[in-house]
Amino acid sequence: MEKVRRSFTVSLDLEKAYDNRALREEPWYFWVEGSTPEDEAPEEGASFTFMVPKKEISMVPDMGKWKRSQAYADYIGFILTLNEGVKGKKLTCEYKVSETVEKLMDLLGTLDRWINETPPVDQPSRFGNKAYRTWFAKLDQEAEALVSVVLPADKRAAAPEIAVYLKESVGNSTRIDYGTGHEAAFAAFLCCLCKVGALRVDDQLAIVFKVFNRYLEVMRKLQKTYRMEPAGSQGVWGLDDFQFLPFIWGSSQFIDHPTLEPRHFVDERVVNEHHQDYMFLECIKFINEMKTGPFAEHSNQLWNISAVPSWSKVNQGLIRMYKAECLEKFPVIQHFKFGSLLSIQPAKP
Repeated sequence: MEKVRRSFTVSLDLEKAYDNRALREEPWYFWVEGSTPEDEAPEEGASFTFMVPKKEISMVPDMGKWKRSQAYADYIGFILTLNEGVKGKKLTCEYKVSETVEKLMDLLGTLDRWINETPPVDQPSRFGNKAYRTWFAKLDQEAEALVSVVLPADKRAAAPEIAVYLKESVGNSTRIDYGTGHEAAFAAFLCCLCKVGALRVDDQLAIVFKVFNRYLEVMRKLQKTYRMEPAGSQGVWGLDDFQFLPFIWGSSQFIDHPTLEPRHFVDERVVNEHHQDYMFLECIKFINEMKTGPFAEHSNQLWNISAVPSWSKVNQGLIRMYKAECLEKFPVIQHFKFGSLLSIQPAKP
């Protein structure tokens, strides 16, 4: 088994990927280091004219417009800011839980409860249980109301715009599938809540460790209950059938860990012992539950990543891989929607 493991050349050499110069992004402008919660709220004069987001990337040549857009700059800045915020911290560490975070947890709890109320139906096909469409129809109908409760009273007008990202984040009701594009929509949903001032700079840890982690629990329940197909899966050559961001943020949690190295995450004993503290290991645990056979065969990319010597190299390499395999892929980005908060207009210089 060892002989198939020790190179990672399928899509990216993680050993060479640790190049900070290639990863420099402008800091996300609402979350300037050292700011107070009052500082990073949008200025009074900078009010948005909210709009229902729509698709803008209809052909491969449009990808340049996406990469130059304010939406791209805001989205990648948001991901990297959170990546920095969780560095070296456990899921079980202490952090502030704001009223908005509590409301988001209630929202996700509602989605979870609806799964319980919508059991799978008997059907000939093993995958893509049609009861998912009943569950999704409930969200489609209630999304704006759910989002309105989360927003400050003076930002309720943003609900129709932000609710679109929530609806996009749970999978596709026609194909009954889920993939990294849907995961990106949930990150976009959280990014929008930050841009309107509902979430603040001191919510960073709670955004990842509490809200996003709960979102993952609900998505895993959806995937298992309704046997959802992976959207655009690369099979054994993909990182994971469904998720990507928890591997990025999860690897950041491990940076400078005194004992756990990348080689340890393929050890089931280590996974079972530490998964409650580390998002990365929660992902591995879910893979082990869902797939059978040797890990190196069903999750070859992750197996190869376990050979990288340090978590910092894994983390930077995964960021590069995320850009290349998700954010720069037309089949993913053609479904992304743009509004006033995540704008297709060129990024400000």
